[in-house]
Amino acid sequence: MPEDDSAADGTPEITCLIVDDHEVVREGLRLSLSRAPHIRVIGEAADGASAVALAERRKPDVVIMDVRMPGMDGLEATKLLTEKAPEVAVLIFTAYSERSLLGRGLESGAKGYILKEAPHPTLLRAIEKVATGEGYVDPALMPAFLTGKGEDMLTGREREILQLLADGMSNADAAKQLFISQETVKSHVRHILTKLEADTRTHAVAIALREAIID
Repeated sequence: MPEDDSAADGTPEITCLIVDDHEVVREGLRLSLSRAPHIRVIGEAADGASAVALAERRKPDVVIMDVRMPGMDGLEATKLLTEKAPEVAVLIFTAYSERSLLGRGLESGAKGYILKEAPHPTLLRAIEKVATGEGYVDPALMPAFLTGKGEDMLTGREREILQLLADGMSNADAAKQLFISQETVKSHVRHILTKLEADTRTHAVAIALREAIID
């Protein structure tokens, strides 16, 4: 008989892998998630390398990934995992003091960010969102994304392109200046708009100038 992948109430089941180097944190998270009938924890790992290996084997819907761990840290593991198993969504599980690492988290391919001290409903919402392919940022972390941390969010090349856009250059001009293709410039511009939550290039430039990301 085929295994039903829905909870008793018909909600689609979400499988999760918990990654944290502290056993007490993993236990607490497992206990918290056991209260949600539609979420099933299918494994735990204490470091990045084990997390990647386990996620490749078990293919969870969501990996709840700690940032600071011995050996391979959570951000390196996320980058590797998004390359090896792109269908697995990574939810960065972070302490508020680590918010300066969010820029690296974005570059690593993580789908979402949740604080370790987040209330149970926020954690569930984050898991549900990233499991469907959407992004999610813990509301308590939004200020770190939108003020003062913008320059950490953008890569050096993205800041370079944003500066050229602010100087009035077109995609073609920027491509010529940087010796890259127009398609590459367009790709960078899309990432910039997503990261800065901007609707247009002009909006992105305005945000970047306001936040002193560019001059």
